Amino acid sequence: MSITTARLAAMIDHTNLRPDATKQDFVRLCEEARRYRFAMVAINPYPVAQCAELLRGTGVHVGAAIGFPLGQVTIEDKVSETRNAIAHGADEIDYVINITELKAGNLSYIEREMQAIVDVAGSSAVTTKVIFENCYLTDAEKRSVAEVAVRVRPDFVKTSTGFGSGGATLADVQLMKECVGDVVQVKAAGGIRTLDAALSFIAAGATRIGTSRGLDLIAQLEARSGL
Repeated sequence: MSITTARLAAMIDHTNLRPDATKQDFVRLCEEARRYRFAMVAINPYPVAQCAELLRGTGVHVGAAIGFPLGQVTIEDKVSETRNAIAHGADEIDYVINITELKAGNLSYIEREMQAIVDVAGSSAVTTKVIFENCYLTDAEKRSVAEVAVRVRPDFVKTSTGFGSGGATLADVQLMKECVGDVVQVKAAGGIRTLDAALSFIAAGATRIGTSRGLDLIAQLEARSGL
């Protein structure tokens, strides 16, 4: 597929979720995001305030990972973490579902959790993304969470944390897009290192790409375009 560097950059969530990331790493992340006009920087909650200050007025969003990467905290904990991230300047929230409750067939819990976070984020006009962590789910479970998302209406459903046993796959993006249609957007994330992989996910319906290799993707596109 054909895409401009500006359009690709606007679909990239420029990511640094490393536990050993330094404050200077976040300065660099924000400088890169500002230079290339990436959609947002995806970070853990602690550096949100630093990145929000660095990106103030640039149009680049700050995204906080909530209940990350396992999703194994209570709804109340995720809501509290969401509120705190927003208070410190987060524009977007990427939270991990409770896989234990999903495996128990407790879809009412999955829906309550999703609704609680969407309500908190939505009251501040903050974007919400629901991370399935598909590597641990059956296709039936993926469909079940997607059906909940269609009812609750988060902004995005997302494939992976990048910390699980597997990342984004084309089959999963296709399945998620088939389930949510145009009601909810799809974010592909986890192990996306090449331009061809990113373009295949976009062609399958993803409108956001989460990756720590955003600079590489742009460089590959520029080289291919002869820029």
